[in-house]
Amino acid sequence: MNNRAQTGQRGEELAMEYLRSNGFMICARNWRQGRYEIDIVAQRYGITHIIEVKTRRAGSLLKPEQTITPTKVAALRRAAAAYLTQHHVCGEVEFDLVAIDMFPDQSYDIRFIPNCIEFGW
Repeated sequence: MNNRAQTGQRGEELAMEYLRSNGFMICARNWRQGRYEIDIVAQRYGITHIIEVKTRRAGSLLKPEQTITPTKVAALRRAAAAYLTQHHVCGEVEFDLVAIDMFPDQSYDIRFIPNCIEFGW
């Protein structure tokens, strides 16, 4: 991976493959409305999943899971509320994280962390 954008794009592709192979139906990728953005929206077992993808090169100072700050959580809550309103989504909603470490040989370690943030509606 040459730069951050390429690393992030590759991470999202890997996340999509992982989610599909684990029974998720992808509803949206890189959904945007104004300044709000959601990496992936998916459904499985009647639950809508708002999924953040964090990809880091191996050896980075922080693990992908450590980059979810209170500011990021607040932005994700606002984005999720906008998406759910725009698409008239009812029912259970869960916020998940796909954390990916990329290695120089192009191998990777992927972790799915379900329900990692409470929405606090």
